[in-house]
Amino acid sequence: MTATASTRPAALTNPAPLYVVGLFSMGYVDFYIFLMPLYCLSLGMSASEIGIIVGARSALAVFLSIHVGVLMDRFGTRRVTLFFVWTGICLAPVFPLLPWFWPLLLLQIVNGGALSFAWSGSQTLIAQLAEGDAGYIGRFSFFARIGTSVAPIIVGAAWDLGGAWPSYMIGAVWGVVLTVALLRAPEASARRDVASARAPARFRLRDALPRLSDYIESFALMALPAVAATMAIMFLRTATSGVQFSLYIVYLDGIGLTGTSIGILFAAIEIASGFGSLVAGRAMRFGDPQKTMLSGTVLSILFICATPFLGGIFALLFLAQVARGWLQGVVQPMMFSVQAKAVGPFRQGSVVGLRQTMNRLSAIIVPPIMGVIADLWGATESFVVLGVFLLLMCAPIVRITRRAAATAATTKEAPEPT
Repeated sequence: MTATASTRPAALTNPAPLYVVGLFSMGYVDFYIFLMPLYCLSLGMSASEIGIIVGARSALAVFLSIHVGVLMDRFGTRRVTLFFVWTGICLAPVFPLLPWFWPLLLLQIVNGGALSFAWSGSQTLIAQLAEGDAGYIGRFSFFARIGTSVAPIIVGAAWDLGGAWPSYMIGAVWGVVLTVALLRAPEASARRDVASARAPARFRLRDALPRLSDYIESFALMALPAVAATMAIMFLRTATSGVQFSLYIVYLDGIGLTGTSIGILFAAIEIASGFGSLVAGRAMRFGDPQKTMLSGTVLSILFICATPFLGGIFALLFLAQVARGWLQGVVQPMMFSVQAKAVGPFRQGSVVGLRQTMNRLSAIIVPPIMGVIADLWGATESFVVLGVFLLLMCAPIVRITRRAAATAATTKEAPEPT
């Protein structure tokens, strides 16, 4: 989609800083994801200790994503996001100073939460400023994919050259660049204070504590058919990613593929996903977005679960990854756009927080289930079992997407919520 002065959202006069924010905010997360196991291995930690520390990065995100999202709506997205970016910058040089399990675990919990919230803030900011436009969100996703591709290369080179200190200091510099990009991006309008229609709410110390009412209001967004449908589709996307990071790797290793070949297949889906996100804006206009998202997700399930039937031929495995990546790249910005338009301008942080919460929960729940299935049926047969199970789950989602499409059709001419 080519933006023009007439179609560009009013608050998004210069989208370039936001694209830089997308690249560095997503890369900020992946930078530390890649670095943490390397650092733990250098300290001689066991596999179980490394697994606990790596997994601990999601602990705060599960419980506080909704709370932080509400704070973004209430006090300004950029303002809250900068706080967490600065937290990551300050904690970066602390890692090399703590070569022990328990302090490192605590540090990982806090830092992992800060990085996750910074990424959530970036997603919220583009949704607010782009007013849910899938074209802008798609380009934002494209640059975010660049960040996920570049960050591991940079941190790997830094680790090989100098170990922990230069690696973590580059992480701090990464945060500084993200800070500059955020400061150059416009701030979205914060929700007005209930007691005063003239000014946004003022931060008080008690606002740092989660409120049960905020969580109830955020989960109540699931009553909106568009939000319910996209959350269900997101769960299925997370499930296919769980297959890739577990059964898929086990199967590829079992048929004799080298680590380099497996890495190429993983890179293929990331690159294809990035390019797929660039056409999300056009896909929104091509047909009903609810049907497009569900159809793309069903095809993604088929592509990953058909892996054992590709005969171990690398070219076919590569093409399947490219096709699945392209589909997921198209669907993700559409999903974000549909959610953003469904909840209005002052609930973007809430819906992103809800999305992150559901994402983290599914990431915790799905892999163990897949492990049990693999133990019962074996790696090859598990693709079939999971494929049938996930496709059956699509059946009730069809009903939800029809409701969402019908709701969108009846409210198309209605004025936007304020």
